[in-house]
Amino acid sequence: MPRLSEVIAALDALWPAERAESWDAVGTVVGDPGQEVGRVLFAVDPVQDVVDEAVKLGADLLVTHHPLYLRGTTTVAASTFKGRVVHTLIKNDIALHVAHTNADTADPGVSDALAGALDLRVVRPLVPDPTDPEGRRGLGRVCELDHPLTVRELAARAAERLPATAQGIRVAGDPEAVVRTVAVSGGSGDSLFDHVRAAGVDAFLTADLRHHPVSEFTAAAAGPLALLDAAHWATEWPWCELAAAQLDEISDRHGWGLRVHVSKTVTDPWTAHAASSAITNS
Repeated sequence: MPRLSEVIAALDALWPAERAESWDAVGTVVGDPGQEVGRVLFAVDPVQDVVDEAVKLGADLLVTHHPLYLRGTTTVAASTFKGRVVHTLIKNDIALHVAHTNADTADPGVSDALAGALDLRVVRPLVPDPTDPEGRRGLGRVCELDHPLTVRELAARAAERLPATAQGIRVAGDPEAVVRTVAVSGGSGDSLFDHVRAAGVDAFLTADLRHHPVSEFTAAAAGPLALLDAAHWATEWPWCELAAAQLDEISDRHGWGLRVHVSKTVTDPWTAHAASSAITNS
């Protein structure tokens, strides 16, 4: 079996830490570089339910998209939520490695996986990485549909293809407008609105859209550009399957024999949704 240091080197080649945003916290959080790795679990969130799943699975390495500690801390006491996660990992010899914004901009990355889940053909990055001479890396993706859909039909496809959540898919815009081109961005995407306008697409699918940015965006839109808002976790979960497949290929190439799994634990925090009986504009 490979050492943790060997597996981490392979993951760092896929998602170099230097390509993460300056505010981000990526890389190995817990783990002995010399420990052997035979089983790996991929997940979006390093929360206790996922860590317990890793323990039950017998995983030696947990790879998550979201960081455990995005900001500094003064304690890892087990009396705290994150401290208990650290204690559980260490007691069970499970390493934790994070690939966040460095996986967002990768080729392929988080938004490629999201586009693939929706059967969209990727044309280019929404926000290209200026350090990539081939123009393939960057935030978000501009995509084409194989055939035109209405906004309503595209939302239904997203609701069907993405993992089920209490939120489902919210839409801003005319549900009957025709969509041929779509921008997608896994995770929170309203900071990309200017790039979406410049891309000239018919719709933008992302997560965590807020009232005021959406209101201002739709009011200023020059044409019928629809917004589709999915749950944050649901837009990033497809990356776990992509990343697991990438590590599987590396394992086969090196003869490591890794057993690679994707967590099915739903870590979206919303648990229920009560639809309004009627929608009014008052």
